[in-house]
Amino acid sequence: MKPFFLHTGLYALLFWSLLSACQPGSKEATDAAADSLALNDPIQNELNSNQSQLLEEIFSNSTEGSVRGISIGDEPSKVKALETYEMFEESADHLGYTHETDQHETIDIQYHLSAAGVVNKIEIDVYLNSPEATKQLWESGKNYFTDKYGAGTDQQMVYQWNESTMTVLMEDVTKGKDFGLKFLFAPRSKQALAHN
Repeated sequence: MKPFFLHTGLYALLFWSLLSACQPGSKEATDAAADSLALNDPIQNELNSNQSQLLEEIFSNSTEGSVRGISIGDEPSKVKALETYEMFEESADHLGYTHETDQHETIDIQYHLSAAGVVNKIEIDVYLNSPEATKQLWESGKNYFTDKYGAGTDQQMVYQWNESTMTVLMEDVTKGKDFGLKFLFAPRSKQALAHN
């Protein structure tokens, strides 16, 4: 009979220890709560790409007067040869390409074609996951194009730079829970605009 009470007493003591250890305010409960918060932080960090790296990736192979190796006035065949993103649309007036990052951000590029069948405007839409990512890409874009073309003009949610052959516009197109930026590259000269 003594072993029964001894075992029951040990079980009761063990149960009481576990119960008191899990009470709010205990060190174990606080540590467990801290651990669960720590696990959530990496998920938030994985939500967005590094926006500076994303900008570099979007504008890779860009030189003076070109975007991703394509210039205003280039033939569609050059676009098809150089563009590395997946083509999603081809029509008489534009070629459309898309790319999705590991974080499910989407980059859509449209090469608009003139009546003569050459590139006359390049439009890049970047769909992001958060307002923070949009702000970071905005700042990265502002620094990138200012370093490249000099000071731009800021017109509430639209930034503009004038390069020798084209105008560059960057616009925050965030609406509600849809976050993102639009980049537009259009010819600067009136003669080039007349061919559009």
